[in-house]
Amino acid sequence: MGIPYMFKSLSLILLLNHLTCLAIISKLEEDHEILCDTGNHVDSWSMVQKKGNQFMLDGQPFYVNGFNTYWLMIFAVDESTRPKVSDVFQEASAVGLSVCRTWAFNDGQWRALQKSPNVYDEQVFKGLDFVVSEANKYKVRLILSLVNNWEAYGGKSQYVKWGKAAGLNLTSDDDFYSHPTLRSYYKSHVKTVLNRVNTITNITYKDDPTIFAWELINEPRCESDPSGDKLQAWIEEMAVYVKSIDPKHLLQIGSEGFYGASTPNKVQFNPNTYAQQVGTDFIRNHQILGVDFASVHIYPDSWISQAISDAHIEFVRSWTQAHVDDAENYLGMPVMFTEFGVSRKDPGYNLSYHDALLSSVYQSVLNSTKRGGAGGGSLLWQLFPPGTDYMDDGYALILSKNPSLSHIISLQSTRLNMFNSLCSWKCRWSCKKKHAFNDY
Repeated sequence: MGIPYMFKSLSLILLLNHLTCLAIISKLEEDHEILCDTGNHVDSWSMVQKKGNQFMLDGQPFYVNGFNTYWLMIFAVDESTRPKVSDVFQEASAVGLSVCRTWAFNDGQWRALQKSPNVYDEQVFKGLDFVVSEANKYKVRLILSLVNNWEAYGGKSQYVKWGKAAGLNLTSDDDFYSHPTLRSYYKSHVKTVLNRVNTITNITYKDDPTIFAWELINEPRCESDPSGDKLQAWIEEMAVYVKSIDPKHLLQIGSEGFYGASTPNKVQFNPNTYAQQVGTDFIRNHQILGVDFASVHIYPDSWISQAISDAHIEFVRSWTQAHVDDAENYLGMPVMFTEFGVSRKDPGYNLSYHDALLSSVYQSVLNSTKRGGAGGGSLLWQLFPPGTDYMDDGYALILSKNPSLSHIISLQSTRLNMFNSLCSWKCRWSCKKKHAFNDY
């Protein structure tokens, strides 16, 4: 017997409602899986920002496990070495490393980007374009440093040489920080790099979310003025200048983290007495307008003693904790340990010591992360792909040759990615992900 029409309509309505409910439930389950995924954020590529003492990405906290490879631009210039750039990003991405710090400078030397003030080699610039493009391809963000304190790749001494060639009366490499002409040279370089239109992606650098942050200078020191006033004035001027061109990206100084004259109660944390005399001042320097996060380096084998010892590990713990505390209590910004490592050439070096030092830095970041603190992440020094051993200065890390290192890095990436997920942040570990994290 046939079903009356009105019952057929009712059945159809109920069926449609049922299917709609199933679709909604399925979508909710799908969303929950995405939000609770222990991997990266929902597929997006927006600029990293900061809110208070945390990095933020798409409204969520973003903690960094990253690395340094300074020579990427130079390798990208030559077709024979360019594949090594891709290799670095591929290997880094495979172990969850999400940020790379590299040089956006090479002043007046072999394969110079800047051959003389405001004169650039387009082929080298195209090499940097390739680095930025490949980083995007492998979803690795970049911290681009704009000049070196040291002579490698030109640095401030090259700016002084240019100044002397132009007839300036200069007596010290530290005149880089104070002479108006040399400051104008640096500003010109900043303007050129930030306004560069990538020849591969057609995106202007200052608009490219692939770039995590700009760095004013690698490891600034001004030994001619231990008071720190000369370097402080330079940072104040250049931070505002960078922000006037690019207010979108984050900015850091590039400091090693030494405490100076403004905080005599903090110099006890310095690795040696000399650190107080190099013209840097961690807290004072990072209270400057335009600086978004603090940077710290960690080299006990260079700063304390070349022969490794347990004292190095103790120093790492106190050094990292002091800077996390300062970032929270005085600066109100994230702090990133942007270089740390140990040389295999050190007397007494062994793999277990290296792993212990690495794990100590990682643990300091995790301890801060667990309580929503200012420890924003760390960048190990330095990642090399196979076939680049000839450039190794003792610090090169080749993952394929070191399974234990790969495991430690991957584990740190996994832990931080759990915190980076929206689920973990919103529910404060009240869901099952809490137990997953504690298993590591």
